[in-house]
Amino acid sequence: MAVIKPFKGIRPVEELAEKVAALPYDVMTREEAENLVEGNPLSFLRVDRAEIELPREVPFNHSSVYERAAYNLEKLMKSGVLKQDSREVFYIYQLEVGGRRQSGLVACFSIDDYLSGVIKKHEHTTEDKEKDRIRHVKACNAHTGPILLFNREDVRVNQVMESWMKGHKPVYDFSAQDNVEHRVWVIDETNVIYELKNLFSGIDKLYIADGHHRCAAAVKVGLDKRKGVLHGDEEYNYFLGVVFPHNQLRILDYNRVVRDLNGLSVSRFLDRVSLYFDINPIQNGEAYKPGHIHSFGMFVDGGWYELIAKPGTWNDEDPVERLDVRILQNNLLGPILGIEDPRKDKRIEFVGGSRRLIELENMVRQQGEGAAFALYPTSIVQLMDVADMGKIMPPKSTWFEPKLRSGLFIHDIG
Repeated sequence: MAVIKPFKGIRPVEELAEKVAALPYDVMTREEAENLVEGNPLSFLRVDRAEIELPREVPFNHSSVYERAAYNLEKLMKSGVLKQDSREVFYIYQLEVGGRRQSGLVACFSIDDYLSGVIKKHEHTTEDKEKDRIRHVKACNAHTGPILLFNREDVRVNQVMESWMKGHKPVYDFSAQDNVEHRVWVIDETNVIYELKNLFSGIDKLYIADGHHRCAAAVKVGLDKRKGVLHGDEEYNYFLGVVFPHNQLRILDYNRVVRDLNGLSVSRFLDRVSLYFDINPIQNGEAYKPGHIHSFGMFVDGGWYELIAKPGTWNDEDPVERLDVRILQNNLLGPILGIEDPRKDKRIEFVGGSRRLIELENMVRQQGEGAAFALYPTSIVQLMDVADMGKIMPPKSTWFEPKLRSGLFIHDIG
């Protein structure tokens, strides 16, 4: 059963929350991060992406980067921009965009639940990315960005949170540059904290939606700190997260662009694709966004096509093999375009669904050849089916929007 713990959050003073809050470190390039912090000395990217304050030739994983991250975090605290709550509390973090709201509980989650499988993952992690976040956590002695989690909706949890939001004023309420509204409430009443802990103790599964590398790093740091020490409620035995009901989260499509056609002419390429997919040209020339599972949009040679996977091209009994990202990989990207390992192949680029399809088209036009593929979004239910079986999804299967902001909650691991 899930264990959650209140904590003494380190967070911005109310009037500066908007300036501190920053997108996650891993959704942008260094150049984009540099542009985002320009003119804003309080941006939390100066902690999470501290290399932006160092010369360009300094690699992201140089020791000076982690030293600068710790320095910048301490500077925000010493200057009074960040303050630590005096008692252990929970928080509610609500994001709203386009009239759609999602309200999550900010808490600390047990690394033992991660190790035992109560907290379920669906992605592989890579050693270099884990090492980066391990070094960052150790340097800052804190978890600086929350892990995005979800549970199957529990009406009782929703009711407690809704009641609190209706009866209390948020401590933060601001709209970010991308038009996402952010609101935060502090749950500081002992009886409500106890009730939420008790309700989660009856939940047998939590799922990681986003932040697998940060989560794995937090667990490894915790295990390292345990060595030779009796452990219990020490802060390093928990990691920072926000858990939402599954039906409030939104997954967007995660699209693909391939640089060339693997030496094939366009006609030969289409002939080979037709063995696995029904191909329907889009006559009006507009970008094609798939409307259902097992359908794909493809841009090649200046035109868009609808692809529909033919029956028998996937195994419907396996929750991984019936995913659209796997169908595309197994029947087109691998055998036709030669993309055998999409994690390592430099010919493929992944584009989150927050980017418009016209951008996929432009990427192909700029290359002068190649193809783009628009996918129907993976569903939350599909993700849970994969995780429940202990399986791993193909790389770049899900893109969650809106993104949680870093800097609003920091967990001191003591």
